[in-house]
Amino acid sequence: LGRELSLAKQYALPKVVGMYTKAILILTLTITSLMSTFAAAPLVYEGEKGLGKGKHLVFIASDHEYRSEETLPALARILAKHHGFKCSVVFGVNAKGEIQPGANNVPGIEELAKADLMVVFTRFQNWPEDQMKHFVNYLDRAGPIVGLRTATHGFNKIPKDSPYAKYNNGFGGADYKDGFGRQVLGEKWAGHYGGNHRSSTRLDIVPEQAKHPILHGVKNMWAQCGGYNT
Repeated sequence: LGRELSLAKQYALPKVVGMYTKAILILTLTITSLMSTFAAAPLVYEGEKGLGKGKHLVFIASDHEYRSEETLPALARILAKHHGFKCSVVFGVNAKGEIQPGANNVPGIEELAKADLMVVFTRFQNWPEDQMKHFVNYLDRAGPIVGLRTATHGFNKIPKDSPYAKYNNGFGGADYKDGFGRQVLGEKWAGHYGGNHRSSTRLDIVPEQAKHPILHGVKNMWAQCGGYNT
């Protein structure tokens, strides 16, 4: 009997361990897959009440220098919570479905079809054509746009044979000179003022405005940052 119990333990234990290992592996893969799916989907803030109730704002975040993936969700949350807008944030994501600043893939951009306003904060993007068409369709219906910082050079390296090549920063064709930035936002990327990443800026509060609500808790600031030529 003792020998039989010993053999049972010898063969049964590895089988049980193997079953648990397989279950844990499946659970891990499932969680990873769900996390990738959630990361690839738009981040949505639903507004409840306020002047923005019934309006849908779509934010596009994909640059690798100025943290649009942090700035735009914060702005969207404020606009939803305090003003009632529905706000959807679309991110640049990598092949794993993870948010990657500057990635040339923005799943969820089809939300623009239902948008009342687009806020774009991108830099040197080259999206797949099936995504770019949603952006262009929005432009073609004259949807309102807010472009932040690097949006002036939001696209680059779109292949010359692409139907969307003219949106490249500095496009040379006469029909859409200098690309999306110049034609839609009023300026392309024209170079840095001073040394990029070596300049600094001091921000002083105008004394007469020091008690304005928007400056509550704000002190004089200094930041390491550069400027652009125009």
